[in-house]
Amino acid sequence: MCCFSEILESWKGVGQTVQRVLQDILTDCSTEDKFEFSIVCEECGKVWKSKAIAFSKARIHPVTEGKKVVYAALYQREKKEAHLKALKAGEKLFSRCPICHRWVCDDCFMVCEDLDMCKQCAERLNEKGSIVG
Repeated sequence: MCCFSEILESWKGVGQTVQRVLQDILTDCSTEDKFEFSIVCEECGKVWKSKAIAFSKARIHPVTEGKKVVYAALYQREKKEAHLKALKAGEKLFSRCPICHRWVCDDCFMVCEDLDMCKQCAERLNEKGSIVG
């Protein structure tokens, strides 16, 4: 017989797994001045874009080779932080359908009686429910 602590243990890291999978569909729209990412709903095609975050050294030109190296490292660090923020924001707005495994926006995801799923799968399986969005 399975105890509650074993169930909880099996769910450890699920949020990180969702972020890893969501990362596969997160598109980098960054420029040298700002960091921005997008996700496309695999049902309706709606594009969500993360909040643009300005690079702290945007429009400042390094005067030495040393500063170029420093700015490049700083750019990568800030981009990674912006990427993580975008993943967390996207995780709240998109859901993965447990039937077809597509990532869909809240307007295309349904809360159903037995199992939540995308609109297309709910329609195909004759499941009733309500749209999340």
